[in-house]
This record gives sequence, C-alpha cells and structure tokens, in this order.
Amino acid sequence: MDAKDTLIERFKFFYKDLKRIPLPQIGDIYDDNVIFKDPVQEVRNIEQLHAYLSDLCLDVHSGRFEYLDQMVAEHSAYIKWNMHFKHPKLGKQTITVRGISQIQFNERIYYHEDVYDLGQMLYEQVPLLGGVVKGLKKRLAVN
Repeated sequence: MDAKDTLIERFKFFYKDLKRIPLPQIGDIYDDNVIFKDPVQEVRNIEQLHAYLSDLCLDVHSGRFEYLDQMVAEHSAYIKWNMHFKHPKLGKQTITVRGISQIQFNERIYYHEDVYDLGQMLYEQVPLLGGVVKGLKKRLAVN
C-alpha cells in the first residue's frame, strides 16, 4: 500500500464513528491550512475544522459512515458514502444520507468537500415540513 492509499484509509477510519472522532490525530490527516466545505459550513484552517468536528461529536447521539465506492488519483480522491446518524433535534430514528467526499492532498489533505442533500438530512425530518418536501420531490419526479 502506497502513501496515498494509506492516507485514504486513515481518512476513512478517522470518520468511522462520528461520536468518537479521534481529534488528536487530525494533524496526521489534514494540512494546517485545510479548506473544508459541506452544505452547512466552510472552514479555512485546521483549528476551525477541529472546533467544527468537536461540536459535531457533541451534537450527535451516534453516527457512522458506510463507504460504498472510491476513485483515487495521484493527488485527489472521490469517496461515495452513506452516513447513518441519530441527532437529538431530528427525532429518535436513524437517518441515512448519501453523499460524496472530494479530497485533494499531498502528504496530507489540504481540501475536503462533502456534498450531500441537506434537504434529506434536515428538512425531510421536520414533521410538517418533511411531508411538504417529500411531496414536492414526488411531484417533480419524472415518471
């Protein structure tokens, strides 16, 4: 296994358990000047990413990633996943959201972007709003 494969495996292990992300190891994976983006937040250094992930660990009841597929090139990778999580503000059920991570790296990751459907993650979980969002999706779907 070469250095990039090792980094990808360490990255996937880092996010294995969202309740217990091994934050002391963040500097082994991410560059000090990392740019991290997702539909909720954008941070521009490792300290901000540490704070964001620390808050995430506190907020979720449980969470894990199921890795489905990946494409790895010399300095970038795309990793497709399902995130399964429980959040106290979103009810008691486990929510599953499909997404993809794009990472760019040299020795460590300097760019990380997660793309997923925020509506599926949040809006569809709110009792009245969820029904409206799901209904709109059905109406817009091509039969």
